[in-house]
Amino acid sequence: MEKRIFLTAEWRNLINITYKTDVSVLKPYLPKGLVLDTIDKSAFISLVAFQFLETRVKGILIPFHINFPEINLRFYVKNNNSRGVVFIREFVPKFMVSLIANKIYNEPYLTADIEEKINKGNMISAEYKLKLKNSEYFIRLNAENNPFTPGESSTEHFFKEHTSGFGTDHSGNTLVYEVEHPVWKIYPVTDYSHNFDFGKIYSAAFSFLNEEKPCNVLFAEGSGVKVFGAEKLK
Repeated sequence: MEKRIFLTAEWRNLINITYKTDVSVLKPYLPKGLVLDTIDKSAFISLVAFQFLETRVKGILIPFHINFPEINLRFYVKNNNSRGVVFIREFVPKFMVSLIANKIYNEPYLTADIEEKINKGNMISAEYKLKLKNSEYFIRLNAENNPFTPGESSTEHFFKEHTSGFGTDHSGNTLVYEVEHPVWKIYPVTDYSHNFDFGKIYSAAFSFLNEEKPCNVLFAEGSGVKVFGAEKLK
């Protein structure tokens, strides 16, 4: 049976700030049938910001919902067939995006004001701002405009290349949806900063991240992507 494309888009200018964490932190959020994707017995959680561009749902451009930013908190999992991600929370500035994602995929989307600013010359600057509960949070990064493709054994490849997204439907079944895109190039990061309060934005379970130093920071060029329809994990 031919796979059904649910969504196509350009995912561009991705900031990924990753923290090492104990597996016990993430196990309560782990869908059935999956295991954490670890390195040396450590699990990982990432704060990710990027641009959703030229978005089409089942081939249709939805007015006022074509270009927008997203900020999410995710962690890394695998099963027998693929490596993928599970989302703790995804913020977008478009209510209909949140509504569709919640209804179809039961994905943990919330609507919030997000601003983005990308400047490219010899250097690249990227900034994403999230306004939530009368507070403003930012993610900022500078990088050299000299993209390259890291090797398959690199840490950067581990955090940016996945073939699946996983979630849980309203009945508790694990869902899987395939994601296709070419291998992404990355830019050498020179500096970064953010002021996210993980406890306030997400939950007290993640407040420890406020005191942690990231184990990896990358800035990916991105590309066109295809997201296929969700299916129950077999």
